[in-house]
This record gives sequence, C-alpha cells and structure tokens, in this order.
Amino acid sequence: MPALIEEGRAKVNLSLRVVGRRADGYHDLESVVAFADCADRLTLEPGDELTLATTGPLAAACGETSDNLVLKAAKLLADAVPNLKLGAFALDKVLPVAAGIGGGSADAAAALRLLARLNNLSLDDPRLQAVALATGADVPVCLLSRACDMTGVGEQLLPLALPSMPCVMVNPRVPVATKDVFKELGLRNGELLVGATSVLGAPAWPDEGGSISDWVEVLETVPNDLEAPALRIEPVIGDVLDALRASAGVKLARMSGSGATCFAIYGAAADAHAAAEKIRSDHPGWWGHAGTLS
Repeated sequence: MPALIEEGRAKVNLSLRVVGRRADGYHDLESVVAFADCADRLTLEPGDELTLATTGPLAAACGETSDNLVLKAAKLLADAVPNLKLGAFALDKVLPVAAGIGGGSADAAAALRLLARLNNLSLDDPRLQAVALATGADVPVCLLSRACDMTGVGEQLLPLALPSMPCVMVNPRVPVATKDVFKELGLRNGELLVGATSVLGAPAWPDEGGSISDWVEVLETVPNDLEAPALRIEPVIGDVLDALRASAGVKLARMSGSGATCFAIYGAAADAHAAAEKIRSDHPGWWGHAGTLS
C-alpha cells in the first residue's frame, strides 16, 4: 500500500475568552479558531511497527520523539480500537513549537486522520473523538481543521462560515509553555473569569457571506484573555504586536492561543505580503508567514 499523507495546518485563535477554571483544574474556553495555509506534513507508511522520524527546518525543536503527540495519539487509538493497523510516521516540521498555533496538536490530528484512512474509520467515530480530546485540548478542532467556535475544554465545536482572510503570522522564536501562561492568569479551581452577564451578552458571529470587515468588527469586541499574562512572561510578544500594528493596511492584530505567535488580518493580500517582507527585513531572526486564514 502506498504511503498516506496529511497536512497539520496551523491553528489561529482569532479570539480566546477564558470563561473560568473548573473544580478539576481544567479551564473552560470560548474561542473562534481559524486555520492557516501553512502546515507540517505527516506521512504514514503502513507497517507492523509504530515509529516516528522527524525532519524539516524545525525538527530539532520537537524534543524527545517518545514525547511527541503523534505517537501519543496513535498509541491511545491503538488502545481504543482492537487490531488497529499502524506504521511508520515521518514528520516534516516547519511550524514553530510551543507557539500558540497548535503545531503539535495539528500533527496529532493529522496522525489520527491518517490512521482513520488506513483503518476505514469515520472521523465521527466516537473512539476517534475521545482519543483526540485525551491527546490534547486543541486536537479535536485540529482534527476537523476548519473554522469553528470552540467551547468547553475544546470538545464542543460549532463550524463557522469564515471568509478567506489575508494574514501575516509572526513568532519571535521564543517558546511559551501554555501551562505557564495559565499559571500567570492565576485562576483558582472553581473560579469564574467571565460572568453570566458577559456570556449572555456575547456577540453573534457573522452569518455565511460575512465580509472580512464584518468579522473584524465583531472580533475587536472579544479579546484574547491570555495575551496579558503571556506578555508578562515574554515581553517580546509586545514587540511582535507593535510591528504588526504598525504595518500598512492592518485591520486587526493580536496574539494567538497562549503565544508567542501573533497574527494580523488585512483587507488585501498585497498588504499582507508587504507587511511580512518589512517585518522579515527588520527582524530576520523571527519566524513569519504571509498567507490566508479560513
């Protein structure tokens, strides 16, 4: 059987509200999630042994292979599905890690999609859904890999009709651990950050056919609650945001997820590419991508 291939697209949190912290320590979130046109590439060669080889420009940042979420997801699915066919994974890593764009989660989701194809499993299979959530909070939305309103701890997904948005993504090549950002946020178990009044007054997302301007207008009213604590941990995030907000044609710029990657939305692709070129020239050590979100 020929090798199977999937892409692990970068996830971008256009908004991120922390509703509160549950008694079990998990945080309830509400986030509009989009996906970018930059991605890791994961290949599966069917075989008897489960292995993972990592290559690509950012392979060295992946850490120990045994800790990789690709293998974690595959092993959890093997535990859930008797006689699951496995094989050798090869990951071409181009997305920065610990960057707030779900790189590891996207890779794990790509692994689950590959194993689903190999084993004739539907993506709606409850065992696949359960394994995705057990692997990580961002894996269910990455498994779907389309624009969604994500709530709960990441398991509740409402697909959204998002227009194609020209964007620039920038990471200062400084890893930021999600757990450190939530620790800095400082919620106690059982504590609410967003009250009932705020939930009832939450904005309605534009319907299908909504323009970039329609979406930006609503997104401007809903922040990323993790931006402030992440800035306290890594102030360089502020430099990235300043660079994006100073670019011509920018409509919205903020941090994605728990950072340190930030993004900006533009009305025209030419503005996005011009902004990316200037930032690349001014900050050659930063990682950047100009493309689209959808």
